[in-house]
Amino acid sequence: MRLLITGGAGFIGSHIVEEELKRGTEIAVVDNLSAGKRENIPEGVDFYEIDICNRDELFRVFAEWKPEVVSHQAAQASVSVSMKEPAVDAMVNVVGTLHVLEASVYYGVQHFIFASTGGAIYGEVPEGSKATEEWPVNPKSPYAVAKASVEMYLKIFGDVHGLSYTILRYANVYGPRQDPYGEAGVVAIFCQRILSELPVTVYARRTRGDKGCIRDYVYVKDVDKVHSLCLRKRLRGVYNVSTGQGRTTTEVLETICSVIGARPIVSFDNQRPGDLEVSILDNTRISRFFDGWTDFQRGIEKTVEWFSRNYGS
Repeated sequence: MRLLITGGAGFIGSHIVEEELKRGTEIAVVDNLSAGKRENIPEGVDFYEIDICNRDELFRVFAEWKPEVVSHQAAQASVSVSMKEPAVDAMVNVVGTLHVLEASVYYGVQHFIFASTGGAIYGEVPEGSKATEEWPVNPKSPYAVAKASVEMYLKIFGDVHGLSYTILRYANVYGPRQDPYGEAGVVAIFCQRILSELPVTVYARRTRGDKGCIRDYVYVKDVDKVHSLCLRKRLRGVYNVSTGQGRTTTEVLETICSVIGARPIVSFDNQRPGDLEVSILDNTRISRFFDGWTDFQRGIEKTVEWFSRNYGS
């Protein structure tokens, strides 16, 4: 099987590349290295340093490499950035994705996997509830609007061109290699700052002493396993990729502190524009095929181990 992965030098994409290479898959990576790192790409993988917004270069890659399956992981992945620069977000997440879709149809790709967002696309999820795939989308940020738009484009590409596709709506993914210096990825940010003996900030909406947002955290290696399942079974449709369990930002911080054995200075600030207060996803649909979710404590231990090697003093 010949698999082309956009964003394969990034956080989630590089884990998929690493594991698929072990499974014997032929892989090519497209990445402009704006967020990804060249060292994340293993030996034996064809690499094209191009931007998906460059339509001509992208088509050249498809013509040269002739992928059977495309996994589209490349994205502008920050809600905060999308609030500040919605046009930039749309250029990458909508226009760039359309280029990948057009090339996939033109060169006869058999199946397309799209990395969408479950953590943003549903809007606020009432406490005590879990968003299923049938929930109406209710974007609260340009980032979520872009992801929802691509999902609708995919339906059209499927109806008109017969493109087979899987939509994976990721919850809050965490794990090794996540960027600790961006505005997203609280686990990575906390790990790096605590190991560097720096203060941390918890963003909260209701009161200064609030425990922060409630999120559904899923370990990155579980995302890869679900991706592999969809890739091999050619599962079609929409799937939440989540644990179905909600944790506050403070709970996450306390777990990381416990594993590291440190207690940082903690400050509280107002919740940022575009951030949701509660987002928990129902994973019943994908759990019919996969139920090996990594325990949160164990996932944090593995993540801290990696950050200790790469960011510890």
